[in-house]
Amino acid sequence: MSSENTMGDEDTFKILIATDVHLGYLEKDALRGNDSYNTLKEILEYGKKHQVDFILLGGDLFHENKPSRRCLHSCITMLRHYCMGEAPIQFNIVSDQAVNFNTTKFPWVNYQDENLNISIPVFSIHGNHDDPTGAEGLCALDLLGASGLVNHFGHSQSVEKIEISPILMQKGRTKLALYGLGSIPDERLYRMFVNNQVTMLRPKEDQDEWFNLFTLHQNRSKHGPTNYIPEQFLDDFIDLVVWGHEHECLIAPSRNEQQLFYVTQPGSSVATSLSPGEATKKHIGLLRVNGRKMNLQKLPLKTVRQFFIQDVVLADYQDRFTPDTPHVTKKVEEFCYAKVNEMLEEAEKERMGCPLTPEKPLIRIRVDYSGGFDAFNTSRFSQKFVDRVANPKDVVHFLRRREQKQDSKDEINVDYNKLVKNTAAEGLRVEDLVKKYFEATEQTVQLSLLTEQGMGKAIQEFVDKDEKDAIEELISYQLEKTQRHLLARGVTTEQDIDAEIKVFRDSKKNTTEEEKEIKEAMSRAKAHRLVRENDPDDRVSDGDVLMDSDEGSSPFPKPTRGRGRGAGRGRGARGRGISATASESKPASRARGQKSSTSTQSRSIMQAFQATSQRSSRPGSSAAEDITIDDSDEDLPVTRTTRPTPKAAATSFAKYSSQSQSQSQSSKGVFFDNSDDDDDDEDPFKGASRRGKRKT
Repeated sequence: MSSENTMGDEDTFKILIATDVHLGYLEKDALRGNDSYNTLKEILEYGKKHQVDFILLGGDLFHENKPSRRCLHSCITMLRHYCMGEAPIQFNIVSDQAVNFNTTKFPWVNYQDENLNISIPVFSIHGNHDDPTGAEGLCALDLLGASGLVNHFGHSQSVEKIEISPILMQKGRTKLALYGLGSIPDERLYRMFVNNQVTMLRPKEDQDEWFNLFTLHQNRSKHGPTNYIPEQFLDDFIDLVVWGHEHECLIAPSRNEQQLFYVTQPGSSVATSLSPGEATKKHIGLLRVNGRKMNLQKLPLKTVRQFFIQDVVLADYQDRFTPDTPHVTKKVEEFCYAKVNEMLEEAEKERMGCPLTPEKPLIRIRVDYSGGFDAFNTSRFSQKFVDRVANPKDVVHFLRRREQKQDSKDEINVDYNKLVKNTAAEGLRVEDLVKKYFEATEQTVQLSLLTEQGMGKAIQEFVDKDEKDAIEELISYQLEKTQRHLLARGVTTEQDIDAEIKVFRDSKKNTTEEEKEIKEAMSRAKAHRLVRENDPDDRVSDGDVLMDSDEGSSPFPKPTRGRGRGAGRGRGARGRGISATASESKPASRARGQKSSTSTQSRSIMQAFQATSQRSSRPGSSAAEDITIDDSDEDLPVTRTTRPTPKAAATSFAKYSSQSQSQSQSSKGVFFDNSDDDDDDEDPFKGASRRGKRKT
């Protein structure tokens, strides 16, 4: 055995962390189809090589919400090959597992299942690509959970209040509290944080002895006023945050000077867009936690396809050419050809000696041709590199600086194509495009019943989640609500109706009431869809437009479309108790639950619109909080039991509020060892006093 496994290993958690694997990305591409599968295999091999206690995934394990059979088969095969075996599990779970895994028929960790032999448990939250959808709130991770290969946690069904209950783990004297929060629409979660509707539960006993690890999947960089989650929103008792969703690899832990915790951003394991953030070298992390000390070792991913990107502004090369130069377009093409060749030579030098790296790299050159230059034929240009790059169709991307805004008050002269042809359109989301559309048209094109955010969410449900009736159902539902409001107010004149509709619309904008209405509208949409699917006489072909009749047993018109912010699904856990769990790895029996499934019907966005048109502060703590290093060997009671149930709870949780609850010490901080040598076999915590200690 190596010294890595003999020096303090009985008290040290070894955790492999990765996020955004995006399994199945471009799986139909002849050249790049296996990239995501090869990288997941490498990640699992790292876990087996380093004999980790468990693997922690920060969301987006799958690229598609409904993975293909090939994708699921490959994932299950690899998890079974690398994560199942006779190797013993060296840590115990001492929290109430019925609370931690409350969305499955098997509410306990997979390695304690008497019918499975798990050697490396995998814990994962869901991301925005593989989040729960449908009436049952199921996702691909739930399929892996039912098969006993993945422990899916951090999922809550509530959109009004979230309580995050940790998975409490203990290995020797080290106590680890693992918190997780699956992907939630950023605007909704932002508002919930501001309204103090997000609570993180803490064990009442020995709070200072727990190392608190939190993983979430949200926007970290600011994409709008509320379209991200500020780090200051997170509770300050957390020690380390594993941040998913952002694809740029910033795995070296950075310290938040206000909340005094560290944040690591592993980034994606495969490049899903040709943007600068994806060009950063890809890594995963080997996290070691011993008591109140931690060490994060960077592990390079060698199977990731190389990606090189370069920006070229033609106006900066006036010594070579100007818009008036003879044959300037040909000269620009030759200049770009030389740039691409330079990047290919650099890629070949880096790839030498690394046989796992794919042979053909990704190359992107972004050419700013503002100032009177013309674009050359990109298809003809790309043919020169068809045998040398992995993305021959989009090697060159032409863009221009944003021109002077035109007068959009004249509705006739508005060029709507330019509204969506942004120079930074790569990675732009559907709801962002909708918002930009209405912002650019100012008052000439406005929604009367819906908000821009609501329409954006409805279209997002249609595009991303394959909810074919989302737009139609949401609009009709909001129309119904508005009609009832007008009747209750007794409004009769046309002028009063317009004014009352505007007041009614603005009163619920970005409120909890709007979220409730959207949830109800989506539930009705799913119910109507299920009725149509179960009634063969009511089904229509893909090309048909559904027309609702005024007749029927329902007292209200059939919902079609409405004010949409997307189908709301909260994340988190609800329980408060911790139960003592068996110290041995195979309990005798477990509890059971229930789930079901559904499907959707295909139709177009324009059909959905046409069918309807034919019918009428979270406060933060400013005081410094102290978390000390405590090597006490006082453990939570661990007794033998055969079934982890809420009734067996031996320790309770306390709600944490950074405003009302604080610790008595004058400073806060965990010991952070920043050594990350790839082949470091020594105990990372040996001689800790001479290494980089966390400042307080």
